[in-house]
Amino acid sequence: MSNSLATQTTAAALALALGTALSLGPIAAQAQPADKEKCYGVAMKGKNDCAAGPGTTCAGTATRDYQGNAWKLVPAGTCEKTASKTSDTGFGQTKEFKEKKA
Repeated sequence: MSNSLATQTTAAALALALGTALSLGPIAAQAQPADKEKCYGVAMKGKNDCAAGPGTTCAGTATRDYQGNAWKLVPAGTCEKTASKTSDTGFGQTKEFKEKKA
C-alpha cells in the first residue's frame, strides 16, 4: 500500500469515527441516571425534562401544568409520592396518562 493511500485510509477512518461519536453525543446526553426515574404528570408548564407528547419537541415544551404525557426526572422511588393535580391517583405516574380535569 502506498503512503498516500494509507494516509487517505487513515483519514477516512478517523472521519468516520469522529462522525459516529458526534452523532451519538445527544443520545448519551439523554441517558437516564440510575438514581432517577421518569415521572409523568408532575412537570409545570415549560419545565418538563423531555417527551412532552404531540405538538411539542423536548425539554421545556410542556404546554400546561401537570401534563400527563410530559415527564420530569425525579429521585428513584418518589414519583408515585409526588403530587399531580391531573392524575387519577393524585400522584405522578411512571407511564403517560390521560389527564383528568385539574
